[in-house]
Amino acid sequence: MSEYKKTALVLGAGGFIGSHMVKRLRSEGYWVRGVDLKYPEFSATEANEFVQGDLRDADFVRRVIQFKGYQGNFFNEVPYRLIEPFDEIYQFAADMGGAGFVFTGENDAEIMQNSVTINLNVLEQQRLLNRTFDGEKKEWTEANRPKLDWQTKIFYSGSACMYPEHNQVDKDDPNCREDSAYPAAPDSEYGWEKLFSERLYLAYNRNHGIPVRIARYHNIFGPKGTWTGGREKAPAAICRKVAYADTLDTIEVWGDGEQTRSFLYIDECIEATRTMMKGDFIGPVNIGSEEMVTINQLVDITARVANKAIQKEHIDGPLGVRGRNSDNTLIKDKLGWTYEQPLEVGIRRTYNWIMGEIAKDLYPVESDKDITGKPYLAYGNCAK
Repeated sequence: MSEYKKTALVLGAGGFIGSHMVKRLRSEGYWVRGVDLKYPEFSATEANEFVQGDLRDADFVRRVIQFKGYQGNFFNEVPYRLIEPFDEIYQFAADMGGAGFVFTGENDAEIMQNSVTINLNVLEQQRLLNRTFDGEKKEWTEANRPKLDWQTKIFYSGSACMYPEHNQVDKDDPNCREDSAYPAAPDSEYGWEKLFSERLYLAYNRNHGIPVRIARYHNIFGPKGTWTGGREKAPAAICRKVAYADTLDTIEVWGDGEQTRSFLYIDECIEATRTMMKGDFIGPVNIGSEEMVTINQLVDITARVANKAIQKEHIDGPLGVRGRNSDNTLIKDKLGWTYEQPLEVGIRRTYNWIMGEIAKDLYPVESDKDITGKPYLAYGNCAK
């Protein structure tokens, strides 16, 4: 009898949300394999096994979705009869970033190609693995397997960036209900890719019976997320600017600062995602906060947390839509979930964490071992 309750594969486990999900799943008694091009930047992974590799490589994905037993690992050769699908897959891997990366137009082709390729690989290789377990003729195995009475459930992390631009012109009353997605008109190629990918997951569910869950995340933030370098999102960027500033200093704000957004703290995002995976509702569904603020107000909240008087200089920069706010009517109805934490509480925790990172005056050193003391596994030409 295994000590583990279930198995999970977390794709994008080196990233912000993925690393938090690994920690949560381990706390719930899961055996977890994490996969990413890189290790988590700000802490050691808590995955039972962490494999570096490129999810754009279909053969790598084929191998990484196979669970080889609790004592096995990615490189072990085991009898095929011992290979099983994972109970759950969490697909967070994507080419993404904040407005400074997504809305310039300079990264559109890269964003679309990378993310779509990853999602197609995950779904298609899972379909082939399911065919194997359905006892049909196999394309990359040697022996028939009995049909299982369950299939891997796949969570896909979509984005509110897929909502139509024309529904987000009024900064005080944007429409981000799930049923407002069509006629489609996202304001960025990143949003178009997210919309296409969620339709891809729905198609594989409809045509191949793969159980999926699809969420539209709204501006997730918190400790251990990117906070410098150009891919950080607004809360982290503003926390960084305020942290470096002295009282009465001026920080730069893109546009007039009156564009509106809502921001959800990472712990609540993880809780909502786990609630969705435990339920029967496929989605798509919003996962976000309904506490909408202007960017100017976000600066004021951060300054209050820091106990500093901060001035704002409004400059040109990529802005995205004029207004965006999560509508949580559907998730409350279908899953009974609602956010609880005020924005200021999350900003305080994030600001304090970034202050700690600044105080170190260096970036965290990556460990070459996982929490069991075993060396991390590498695949292909991906380097630490």
